[in-house]
Amino acid sequence: MSRSQPNSAEAKWSGNAPMTADDGRKAPDAPGSTYPDAAQPEDEGGAQNSQRLRRLTLLLDYARPYRGRVVLAVVALVMSTIASLTLVYTLQPLIDKGFAGGQAGAVDRYFLQLFIVAMVLALATAVRFFAVTTLGERVVADLRKAVYNRVVGLHPSYFEANRPGEIVSRLTADTSVIQTVVGSSVSIALRNILTFFGGVIMLFVTNAQLMATIAIAIPLVLVPIFVLGRRVRRLSRSSQDRIADLGTLAGETLGAINVVQAFTQEDRERGRFSHSVEGAYEAARQRIWVRSLLTAVVIVLVFGAIDFVLWQGAKDVVGGTMTGGQLAAFVAYAVLVAGAAGAIAEVYGDLQRAAGASGRLRELLKAEAAITAPDDPQALPAPVSGRVSFEDVTFRYPSRPDAAALDSLSIDIAPGETVAVVGPSGAGKSTLFQLILRFFDPQTGTVRLDGLDLRALDPADLRKAVAFVPQDTVIFADSVLENVRYGRPGASDAEVERALTSARADDFIRELPDGIHTNLGERGVRLSGGQRQRLAIARALLRDAPVLLLDEATSALDSETEKAVQAALDTLMAGRTTLIIAHRLATVRAADRIVVVDKGRVIALGSHEELLAASPVYRRLADLQFATQSRAAE
Repeated sequence: MSRSQPNSAEAKWSGNAPMTADDGRKAPDAPGSTYPDAAQPEDEGGAQNSQRLRRLTLLLDYARPYRGRVVLAVVALVMSTIASLTLVYTLQPLIDKGFAGGQAGAVDRYFLQLFIVAMVLALATAVRFFAVTTLGERVVADLRKAVYNRVVGLHPSYFEANRPGEIVSRLTADTSVIQTVVGSSVSIALRNILTFFGGVIMLFVTNAQLMATIAIAIPLVLVPIFVLGRRVRRLSRSSQDRIADLGTLAGETLGAINVVQAFTQEDRERGRFSHSVEGAYEAARQRIWVRSLLTAVVIVLVFGAIDFVLWQGAKDVVGGTMTGGQLAAFVAYAVLVAGAAGAIAEVYGDLQRAAGASGRLRELLKAEAAITAPDDPQALPAPVSGRVSFEDVTFRYPSRPDAAALDSLSIDIAPGETVAVVGPSGAGKSTLFQLILRFFDPQTGTVRLDGLDLRALDPADLRKAVAFVPQDTVIFADSVLENVRYGRPGASDAEVERALTSARADDFIRELPDGIHTNLGERGVRLSGGQRQRLAIARALLRDAPVLLLDEATSALDSETEKAVQAALDTLMAGRTTLIIAHRLATVRAADRIVVVDKGRVIALGSHEELLAASPVYRRLADLQFATQSRAAE
């Protein structure tokens, strides 16, 4: 299974700053500070417009490797614009010398020129379309890969402050906006800007007096573009935010569809989704209305000015101060200029949306990992013996800085020893696993593997020495083979099959439609909880790591299957350092030692019998948690 691995070379990310909305305000449900370079609120003035558009420089960074394609697109764009203006330029002599002058040869010559120019226009347009569209696809593909590669290596605390659904929306919706802009809108904008200014120049050349009148109307066109354009930008941002919320809601509900249906909450979720859809529609409707109004206002003002100017031109033709060919060419240039102005007004909103999307994607690209490899990482011994030590460790989660998850905790676990960790909910059991995997670093104290401070190791090397079986099993939407091979991507099919057999998973896999090649669906929905857990155990078996972390890996199994899998786990644990978050009496009794944790401290350590006699906390846990199991075993 091809999945990106965290990039250990990424710079350190600090501050746990959440993602922000396009205007620099905190994103919904995202506590904490914003990035220092986030844009200021939109109402602070027109100076912010250029600041937002400067965010499009992100696209230039990703287009730079494809300079040849950019140059080809620009050349084709210039050629197509010149060809368009040349078509109009040919009208004046065609009318004055060919039609009005009665020169048959001139008619033939000018129509041939028109055909040649049209062929140049067609070729240049085709080249421009191909170059620009493929450039847009390429830039967006590279941008998506870069964002995903960055996000997949970020620290777990980043996802506490930023919703995964929001991140996925940025990878899809925001990049789609950029794809539209790079592959279409930028080209349209540049072409029409060239056409606009080229047409204005030709209008002056054709008749400077009439053009002076049009020049008075140009500011009347620009004012509504910028005034209404700001309103379009705000509504576009709101629309994108509503779409992101919609995707988050749908993903959350469909990911928990069993719970939704078990509690008969289908109608409630339909109502929530419908309300969210209507909110997204209303935001889009307002945006479309303002954009429609902007387009209408620009067209009315432009064509109103042209109508007035043409009225004057017609009077000049009648008065003999202007030829019919000049008026026809002037009209054609005026139409080109008006059309270009209208197109610029339309794509201006797209460019603003792309600027907002680029800003949001830039935030992801600038987010840095909190856990990184040191400049000169120490190497683990070969082979790793598996001694794990916690030395006076105190740790607080970044999202809960006032509560110590571990408080001056010390444990030394010998190589090959099996240690069960028990304690009430919130005692800090799972935090031990988080620190061993170095998802977090302690604020004080040291965690060591084979005597080496974990902070001195490359996190990738450390994690290769650890196999982890979580209680909430993670199954990817892929085949059985690739899900198990996730533990060691280079493993052969035969090694995967042996791991499945050892995990007592081969029996139900043989019954699947395509055996080990059966796709298990999203989150393994085609399997039962016990089957998913056996696949996770097979994955850990294949990992073959010296340190094993088990978050009660048999909790979802029935009694018969548990005995079979426990035998496989006994084989797996032999010779390996094993930490088990224990919830079952059999697991506790099989451990070499039991560590009782409460409020982040080790309060007792010993065997089951020793702790029953010496630890009130363990005795209470045993009475509450293990009594039923003990009676069932008897």
